[in-house]
Amino acid sequence: MPTETFEFQVEARQLLQMMIHSIYSNKDVFLRELISNSSDALDKLRLESLRDDALGADTSDLHIAVEADKEARTLVVRDNGIGMSYDEVRDLIGTIANSGTAKFLQELKEAKDATAAEGLIGQFGVGFYASFMVADEVTLLTRRAGESQGTRWTSDGAGTYTIETVEDAPQGTSVTLRLKPADTEDKLYDYTSPWKIREIVKRYSDFITWPIRMAVEAPAAAENPAGDSADGSADGEAAAGEPEVETLNSMKALWARSRDEVSDEEYHELYKHISHDWNDPLETIRMQAEGTFEYQALLFIPSRAPQDLFMRDHKRGVQLYVKRVFIMDDCEALMPPYLRFVKGVVDAQDLSLNVSREILQQDRQIQLMHRRLAKKVLSTIKDMMAGNPERYATLWREFGRVIKEGLLSDFENRDAILGVSSFASTHDAEAPTTLAQYVERMKDGQEHIFYLTGESRQALENSPHMEAFRAKGIEVLLLTDPVDEVWVEAVPEFEGKQLQSVAKGEVDLGSEEEKKEAETEREKRQEEYGALLTWMTERLGEDVKEVRLSSRLTVSPACVVSDANEATPALEAMYRAMGQDVPHAKRILELNPTHPLVSALNKAHGERSGDDGAALGETAELLYGMALLAEGGELSDPSRFIKLMAERVERSL
Repeated sequence: MPTETFEFQVEARQLLQMMIHSIYSNKDVFLRELISNSSDALDKLRLESLRDDALGADTSDLHIAVEADKEARTLVVRDNGIGMSYDEVRDLIGTIANSGTAKFLQELKEAKDATAAEGLIGQFGVGFYASFMVADEVTLLTRRAGESQGTRWTSDGAGTYTIETVEDAPQGTSVTLRLKPADTEDKLYDYTSPWKIREIVKRYSDFITWPIRMAVEAPAAAENPAGDSADGSADGEAAAGEPEVETLNSMKALWARSRDEVSDEEYHELYKHISHDWNDPLETIRMQAEGTFEYQALLFIPSRAPQDLFMRDHKRGVQLYVKRVFIMDDCEALMPPYLRFVKGVVDAQDLSLNVSREILQQDRQIQLMHRRLAKKVLSTIKDMMAGNPERYATLWREFGRVIKEGLLSDFENRDAILGVSSFASTHDAEAPTTLAQYVERMKDGQEHIFYLTGESRQALENSPHMEAFRAKGIEVLLLTDPVDEVWVEAVPEFEGKQLQSVAKGEVDLGSEEEKKEAETEREKRQEEYGALLTWMTERLGEDVKEVRLSSRLTVSPACVVSDANEATPALEAMYRAMGQDVPHAKRILELNPTHPLVSALNKAHGERSGDDGAALGETAELLYGMALLAEGGELSDPSRFIKLMAERVERSL
């Protein structure tokens, strides 16, 4: 059959030019695509030979070969797989994005042979044309198994291609690239260089099932004074410089092997390779999903947090493979931000990618994997909490602040996140507690889970807000992470128990009988201190919305609290730091009527004359300032507070 010349269709020419110049962000992927197609062809031959005994194909040494010629500037990728017929070359290679593998898979599905489809990579067609990013001319030579004649396809990618029949083609397919000159500025490297070929294969195709081989020149043999060769022969130059065949890929996809076949050392080695961490992982998580959508995952929880965990440019996500072919690093779509410390590999059997295989389509499959992977990690942490408390303690110390971010973003898993979270509390100075443990220890009649947020445990324990709770032996969670200020506002309850800040709203502690007694006492005190409270509310009106008597203070003279439904000053500051305009909310000043300073101020207010008003006003300011400082707050005018305090100290001396 004579050589035939064809023109690419208009759409095909446009797509080809886009592919050469813009679709692929990394030109190295051309080799990934060619190797993927070769692996696909080898899988097809293996399956066809099992289905058709008369095929007569040699399957004893299925492999992929890469051959580079520096002088000729050519690179060849060869396989001894299924090959293609003349008609297949004309129909598939001549039409961009027509997938032979997709057709083959459809045939297998119609034959109800699902297990036979395992391992096919697919999409021969689009990826093949990535070769034109690095080559001035591409020649494909192929012969289908079971046929006698081969086919040669040649094109420079400009607008036409030729197809001819050849008689002496070996079984399988070889793609020969006449490479463009190297141009490092355009990231067009020397793809005849053995080290560059090794690098690309190791990155993208290391776990391909079939061996990828390359012949490299062996180093010249060292001179031997005796004139003997390495094998003891007299010819010392016989072995010098002879090419050696090197297998470039490991073929060890640990996630595809059963747990019994893989040692912990092998898992740890893979973790260190993909995470660049020199420590062993804290936990290894295996996952295999079967059914309509199949994928395998091998995830690792590190034993320590990286230094950039909270930086904006921190790389997160896991490595994504499709049928053992590397697609991308740091695939953020597969792991929620609050699990950004998890490393590992996800290998999908079939996934919707864009034409370059580099950007995921946001489809149902991605969302399904995202949800399942998150649930699997959380269930593993829960098992770790129950079965290995020491490992869990390490995990929570390193990553607890990050995991709690999920309480704000992952409503579906909020209960699971609460279940694996632990917090410092007044119950134990050393060991944190879970919310479930807190609820078990709650006193009879206690309706709320009490907490207090702040910068440090010491500051919270010394806060005046804690006095009544300490006196009655009621446990309080001590929350010191910045994210705690936010999530406590978003999580209303746990197991039917509402969360309540001890620095917000009114506090009523004790039994019903004690509450009645406290109410009677409060009414009596209110009548006694009513005039002072009204006067102070007016005097401090620029800073506070109300001055009232406190039921939470036992030692301190005063404290400042927020209204039940208002943000704390720390939360306001956090929102402003993020660029959000948050109105300032005035807070409430609570006075301890049993404290000598407050009772003396009340007496002085009742006995005051016209000249005493200014001095009493300064005392009220000092009392408010001390309450702010006691909770770790900031004074609006520190210099005035210091001046007033210095004057009072001077008078006392």
